[in-house]
Formats: sequence, C-alpha cells, structure tokens
Amino acid sequence: MNKENILRNCEDIKKWLFNVRRDFHKTPELSLKEYKTKEKILKYLDEIGIEYKEFSDHTGVMAYIINPMNKLTIGIRADMDALPIQEEANHSYKSINNGVMHACGHDAHITMLLGAIKVLYEDRKNLNVNIKFLFQPAEETLGGARFLVRDKCLENPKVDYMFGLHVMPHLDVGYVETKYGALNANTDSLKISIKGKKAHGAYPENGIDALLASSHIITALQSVISRNISPFNSAVLTIGKIQGGEAQNIICDTITMRGILRTLDKKTRDFLIIRIRNLIEKISEAFGCSGELSIESDGFPAVINDKDMVDIVIENTSKILGKDKFIMKEHPSLGGEDFSFYTENCKGVFFHIGCRNEDKNIIYPLHTPNFNIDENCLVIGTVMHIANVYYFNDKHNLYLKNI
Repeated sequence: MNKENILRNCEDIKKWLFNVRRDFHKTPELSLKEYKTKEKILKYLDEIGIEYKEFSDHTGVMAYIINPMNKLTIGIRADMDALPIQEEANHSYKSINNGVMHACGHDAHITMLLGAIKVLYEDRKNLNVNIKFLFQPAEETLGGARFLVRDKCLENPKVDYMFGLHVMPHLDVGYVETKYGALNANTDSLKISIKGKKAHGAYPENGIDALLASSHIITALQSVISRNISPFNSAVLTIGKIQGGEAQNIICDTITMRGILRTLDKKTRDFLIIRIRNLIEKISEAFGCSGELSIESDGFPAVINDKDMVDIVIENTSKILGKDKFIMKEHPSLGGEDFSFYTENCKGVFFHIGCRNEDKNIIYPLHTPNFNIDENCLVIGTVMHIANVYYFNDKHNLYLKNI
C-alpha cells in the first residue's frame, strides 16, 4: 500500500478514531482492573471481525492476522491501564471514574492499534506477513508485558519484529521521535535494611544506633553516581523513603530505606549494585550494625532499540509525514518502559508520537490532572503502525533472507 492510500484510509476513519478514543477516555481503569476497557476492546474487535485470544488470569487481549503460509510475523503493542489521578479538565469526555484518569495516553494507544487493525484487516488478503496486535494491561505498575511474554504471545508463530509507541506532550502533533540504542532505563527498586540495638536515649552506650548508621549510608550513597562512574554514563540513584524509630528518647534499632536505581546498560547496573551493597554492609559494620540490600523483582529491563528498526521508523516518517517531521532524540530517558520485555525476545523499536498543540492549550505533561492530546495524533499513530507493517510486507522476500 502506497503513501497516499495509507493516508487516505486513515483520514477516512478519523472521526471513528476520535469517538473510540473518547469512549475509552471516559472509563479509565487501574492496572489489572481493566475489565470495562477489555470489554470495549472486544466489542470493537468483534465489529471489525478479526480473531483474538483472551487470557484467564489477566485482562490482556491478543488479536491476530495469521496465515500459515507467511513466514514473517510482526507484533504491535498498546498498553491499556490508567492512573490514580483526578482529572481536572472539563471536556465532554472527561473521566466518569472518580480518582482515575488516562493521564498517560493509553486510551490513545488503544485507539491507534484498533485503527491499524481496522485498516489492515480490510486488506488482509494482500498481506504476506503475520501480525499480532497486543493489548497489554498493567504497564504502569507490574509490567504487564511480562504476562503476555509468559503466555507465549511472541510464539507460535514467533514474532520477529516488534513495534510500540507512546504519545508525548513535549512534541508537537505531527512529529515522531526515537533514537538508536538505549531509549529507556533499567529500573530497579531498592530496599535497604539496617539493624542495630534498642536502648534508652539517655544511655546511648547500651544501644547500637541504626538511625545514625543510615544517615551516613545515605550521605555515602550520594557519591556512587558522582565518583564511581563516568560523567558521560547516565545513571540515577534516589533514596525516597526512610522508616524507623519508636520514640524521641529511644535509640533506633531498625531502619528500612527504599529507593530506585536507573541505569542504561547491564554492566553499569551490575557494577553499581555491587558498589551500593558494599557501602551499605561496610558502613553498617563500622557503626556496629548489620546492613542488607535487597533488589526487588518488579523492575523493567532497559529498552534497547534495534538499529535497523529505528531506520524503518525514520524512513516511514520521512516518506509519509515529511523528512522534517522526524526528530532524533538526543538522550535516553531514565524512566522505565516495560516494552523491554518484548525486545528481550525479538528485535524491536519504541518511538514517540507528538500530541502537543499550544494553540489548543494542550501543553500539560504526562501523569498530570490536565493532560490531554491533540486528537489528530491518533491518525499519525495509526498511519505509522500501518506503514511499519507494509514496510515488511513490501520487502518480504528481502527480510526472509535475514531470518
């Protein structure tokens, strides 16, 4: 399908895209509670006529166009969950669920994927590649991508190439952004436990002060990024929570601290974890305490974009939207993104779609009560999903040689 046909087909369903997005925006649901969201997705899939698969222990859905004769399989992902934020905007499609809002644009992501399904399913007889469309729960919390990987959504047939996108309010509508290599960071949650000995504060010689030890640990940890890795290597270590103590006149015997570590590659991550653990244990010992570091298991790996896949996004953006509409992102984000669970299993690319429009006062950041999108971005995202599929469809024989 050529540029003109892709654009025309997506423009033809523009009003439908707007209505679908508003439908989802009204009924946002938190992670793993996306029941109404799933119900609506299934309704739209049934209207389109495409086959799909449900799962027994989560709200995810996989729609698919599969022909056993096709040897190449493309995956496209959209996340489904919303955030515990009270929406402040006063538009007609404002959230009706108190304290819950699509403040991260996942309603737009669902809509773009449904739009791509609508167009591609109509043209299914001309497709020589398989496509799996993944509607994924719990991106904001547990990383629902791991559920779909666990449930073998990337297998039978194996997904060879994976695409995902996110609306971004720092980009004007009509622009596309990504970068080569690391796009999002490894995300690790840290738990630090310090144990001492309780005593009355008037007789400190009888106790071992875990609070004193923890204060020195926090100070020492500030040197880990500034003095143990190159200033050209990005990483973040933040201690955001500390708990302990019983009363003002009691020597504290137990302290628990929690924080985050963000890194862009495995080597840096492994080094910093060793360094952090060493500081905790040695400083605790110096004050007569015991110290322990635990890495909690809810983190995401880094999103590493495949070079050839980035080139596909650049080429499609340039051909369909114009060369000036692609922006090469200069620096990676130290935020997390569970799309990485897919790219650990196949080549993939994650890219950003602009949704900002100052003339419409659509300027607010993600995860804020006034976040909104210029709905014209729905057409852009749908166009990019379709163009990415047709890139492989048109170059089918060439890519088969590289499998």
